[in-house]
Amino acid sequence: MSIADWPAAERPREKLLNLGPKALSDAELLAIFLRTGCAGKSAVDLARELLQQYGGLRPLLEASQTDFCRGLGLGSAKYAQLQAVLEMARRHLSASMKEGDLLTSPDLVRTYLSAQLRHQPQEVFAVLFLDSQNRLIAYDEIFFGTIDGASVYPREVVKKALARNAAAAILAHNHPSGVAEPSQADQHLTRRLQEALDLVGVRVIDHMIVGDKEVISFAERGLI
Repeated sequence: MSIADWPAAERPREKLLNLGPKALSDAELLAIFLRTGCAGKSAVDLARELLQQYGGLRPLLEASQTDFCRGLGLGSAKYAQLQAVLEMARRHLSASMKEGDLLTSPDLVRTYLSAQLRHQPQEVFAVLFLDSQNRLIAYDEIFFGTIDGASVYPREVVKKALARNAAAAILAHNHPSGVAEPSQADQHLTRRLQEALDLVGVRVIDHMIVGDKEVISFAERGLI
């Protein structure tokens, strides 16, 4: 039976319009994105099969183009659509961060950094540069390393801060291992960057480490 033959209250699109997106399961949300099923399968059936094949919604969303296009009913056009949706979500988060005081929005910062860094296969060091009202000026990915670490040079971070005319900064990097716990090297690096940025009047508000399931804040740990 096709979705068009289902009771209206059970169709994913109508359900979303009546109850909101949070009322839908992962399979129902994915079915709306897919729009159509394939031979003998409704869009919801296909969505359930894909979620089982990939091990959940997140692995599907983070799959490479090659892996994504292996999925039944998927292809380069669907991959392009998905990347556009994900990028719109990231830009929406960025726009939200430019409008308010980030010190009062730690969950928003965590969500944004996780969206930017969690899927990275190598270590990436980034900085959120803020104005005097703690609003986002820019997010810059500055250093890239192997899965074991990245070489971070304070001089380059200072140059970026001056170019952005920043008043404050939130440091960030990911741990590709998935474990967000800060190391002694992370703490040492934070102190070096604090000292360097302090010389040009830029406050380091926090350093956040993005892991697989959590984002750890140095400020909340009392490490900064």
